[in-house]
Amino acid sequence: MAHPNLKGHTCCPETATSHPHDPIPSEPKVISHIHVPSIVPIEHLADSSANSVNYTSSSNPESPLTPATEPQIEDYLEELKDEDAIAIDPVPLHQRRSLLQPVPSDPKEVKQLLGEGEENRRLIEKACCGKGCCKLEALELDPESKDHLPVIVPDNDAFRNLQLKLGALSLDSKLTRTLDLPAENVAFVPLNDHSSPYETCVHTHPPSFVTPHPPYEVFPARVHHARELTKPGAEKRTYHFDLDVTDYPEEGGNVDFVVGGAIGVCAPNSDEIIDEVFDLLGVLRFVRDKPITLRTNGGRWPTIWGDDMPRELITTRREVLTWCSDLQSYPPTKPLFRLLAEHAGAPNEKQILLYLASAQGQAAFCDLRAGPHLTITQLLHAFPSSKPPLSRLVSVLSTLMPRFYSLSQDPSISCQRDGTHCRRIIEMAVTVHENPNWRGGPRKGVGSGFMERTAQKFIAASDSGVDPRTLDLRVPMFRGLMANPLAREFCMEGPMMLVGSGVGIAPFRGFVHRRLKSENVTNKVWVVQGIRDSLLDEIYSGDWGVQEQRIKTIVQSRGGKHEYVQDAVRHQADLVWFLLNALDGRIFVCGSAKGMGEGVERAVLDVIIDKGKLNGDEAAAFLEGKKKEGQYIAVSCHGRA
Repeated sequence: MAHPNLKGHTCCPETATSHPHDPIPSEPKVISHIHVPSIVPIEHLADSSANSVNYTSSSNPESPLTPATEPQIEDYLEELKDEDAIAIDPVPLHQRRSLLQPVPSDPKEVKQLLGEGEENRRLIEKACCGKGCCKLEALELDPESKDHLPVIVPDNDAFRNLQLKLGALSLDSKLTRTLDLPAENVAFVPLNDHSSPYETCVHTHPPSFVTPHPPYEVFPARVHHARELTKPGAEKRTYHFDLDVTDYPEEGGNVDFVVGGAIGVCAPNSDEIIDEVFDLLGVLRFVRDKPITLRTNGGRWPTIWGDDMPRELITTRREVLTWCSDLQSYPPTKPLFRLLAEHAGAPNEKQILLYLASAQGQAAFCDLRAGPHLTITQLLHAFPSSKPPLSRLVSVLSTLMPRFYSLSQDPSISCQRDGTHCRRIIEMAVTVHENPNWRGGPRKGVGSGFMERTAQKFIAASDSGVDPRTLDLRVPMFRGLMANPLAREFCMEGPMMLVGSGVGIAPFRGFVHRRLKSENVTNKVWVVQGIRDSLLDEIYSGDWGVQEQRIKTIVQSRGGKHEYVQDAVRHQADLVWFLLNALDGRIFVCGSAKGMGEGVERAVLDVIIDKGKLNGDEAAAFLEGKKKEGQYIAVSCHGRA
């Protein structure tokens, strides 16, 4: 119920085990006096929580740095459609507001929305194209034109799925502030006759210039074992992987795999998508795998995090599309539409594409970026007369970035016997990311789709009686984020609560395994696991030690009581309050930052308000202090991209 003296606050329920004046567990018996630091406005919490996710550096100055990658659009779509993640505290119906408003189609409406000055426009750049071009101009008929030539839209399903609002656009419409044609920064040059033979492993491993931490190359980790964790009928499929890293090369700075760390996986685009792009662009089959010289005028591409410099590399067109260019994770850009317009043969398609790259088409452009997910293959199907050269197309596409997956075990104790030798194994869980595509079927994420294909090959071989290890299945990976907040703040001593939903619970399995090495975890570790249905979606059931039933709480959003993890946090308010005040207490939260993370933080604030008798601003400042002290750690989970 709502607090009588505080708007928007939900009181924590009293339970049979609640002891407001004697928080559980009983130690320490005396809770130190609460010191409330300088008050921080509650609206600043978003910045602090975001900062806890964007980690790039290591506590060891000699360890390699991992530049932060920009979140793909599929991550945001996943969070928006994840019912477990976006549970919001009840609000009266008349107070609800739509989070997504249609883009105004009139210049006056845009100006009224943004106000005057560049400062207001910069506030929405990240939700738009990011180039400050949100200055919509009216679409007017050319007064000198005698005939109005309407644009006939392409008659195909891919275009209809775009749901473009073209307004009064015609073939003679005057378009202004159209983006200039992107510079030609990439060239494919035939090899000379004296070049050495080029060998490619395009179907199993990226080329050598795709390096995450120069000079270290991507390591082909052998799949030791794979299995599906979820049951048939689960809305989202989750797989477990054992990867053999026995021969992983040594890196400087004494860097190693650690509890709570995350590895980077260089996942390729699928062969089906690559061949479809080749076919749509009219690339002849005999040149797709022919070695060429790739020349760039500057930038980091086609490397991951290489230096900004011109390059001349030997590769193939298939290697470039497989390992270097992202074909489906990012929303379309104006440079892409401008390039497609330049090479469109049909006048109606050219005009529509120019419209999307102009000031008059700004509203339609924003609708495309904020609407259903688009891929490069859908755009090529929607505008079939546009066939830009492959070298020009890859120059306006985003780099195919690694996907990060949290380790789900204690890597220091994981070992599998292979005869007389011990093979070092790391474990991780991956949830398959799916969204509907324009054909009506599912579109899988680049990383999770690759991992599922790999797991299915392993499982199919095992089911047919074939030793899966004879397939020599490999996962291109590198030791990535070993100094992230989960790994950095994990401690072998002190009480801690681990809150995770979906695959976000995976890294906490490693936490419990490590603590089990040295002590009994009862009354020391509490796990809150959010799932949809325990009969279908619960992962790692029975894998938390002999005290699993005493330390773990299952919260089901669709089965049982239909609750969410933030509800469990409020039900355990005494415990949460104790952990926040214990000198060595910690609360870890792993899940979608936009939904589940915000919900848990709101629940913790409710606990602080109720148990600490503080107002909203004081509670926010108190929690901010706990974040800085490393007692409240919230991160976005790695495991579904």
